[in-house]
Amino acid sequence: MDPAPPRTVDELQTALGEHSYLADRGLTTAIHLALSLGKPLLLEGEAGVGKTEVAKVLAELLGRDLIRLQCYEGIDAAQALYEWNYARQLIAVRAMDAADAERHVADLFGPEFLVERPLLQAIRSGAGAVLLIDELDRADDEFEAFLLEILSEFAVTIPEVGRIAAASPPAVILTSNRTRELHDALKRRCLYHWIDHPTLEREVEIVLARAPGVRRALALDVATAVSRLRDLDLAKVPGVAETIDWANALAFLGVARLDPAVAADTLGAVIKDHEDQMLVAGQLAGIVGAPDA
Repeated sequence: MDPAPPRTVDELQTALGEHSYLADRGLTTAIHLALSLGKPLLLEGEAGVGKTEVAKVLAELLGRDLIRLQCYEGIDAAQALYEWNYARQLIAVRAMDAADAERHVADLFGPEFLVERPLLQAIRSGAGAVLLIDELDRADDEFEAFLLEILSEFAVTIPEVGRIAAASPPAVILTSNRTRELHDALKRRCLYHWIDHPTLEREVEIVLARAPGVRRALALDVATAVSRLRDLDLAKVPGVAETIDWANALAFLGVARLDPAVAADTLGAVIKDHEDQMLVAGQLAGIVGAPDA
């Protein structure tokens, strides 16, 4: 039996924390409303601030399947919804004689030959799933328009099979890194929340929750350094995910406190761009040091 969903914002915030996701009040309220009202939730923000993790934690918390649709340039309806298993159909045709093939051609488009992609899986799973539509901004306008139609009804008509509709829609989380602006029509269909980089204090708590092997002093050093890195003119600003990675790497190496020499040796855990590394390398003495007062 699936766990009962939290009934209040406070209960949800506590439950998220028990799954090592420290959401602020605004994000928790947005998630609670999306679940209660059955509306998709669009999360925007810089890369690495924990947008995708919301869907993963919700699936765990609610005891539901997580169905993920990773968007990319050129993705189309067939790759997101369904397609036919042509190889299996061909084998079936070869197993028939000519008369059988003519009589049973319709059988070649039965459910056993249908390959479900994430959107059709979510429609069929209904309220038993959490659908994550990740990095929608990487897809093109045509796919976004197609997705809007699916989110409006959570139903699809397959000519050879008929109409398939979700009895109750799944919980839907959409994420965007805002590399392009999403259309207003899709935003109107969703609840919306912007996830910003956390405060220094919250980022320390996030590191301690997600990386239990890290001591508080090291977590504070790393979070402070990352906060200062975000003030630089970097091509790829480090997110919370990089903060956690860096803290984990340092703890694995047995580092108790962060200093410029250790930071230089482990910079690849937090800065993932060569030009950014060159920029940061010359400023480590000012970046790594005592936390700001």
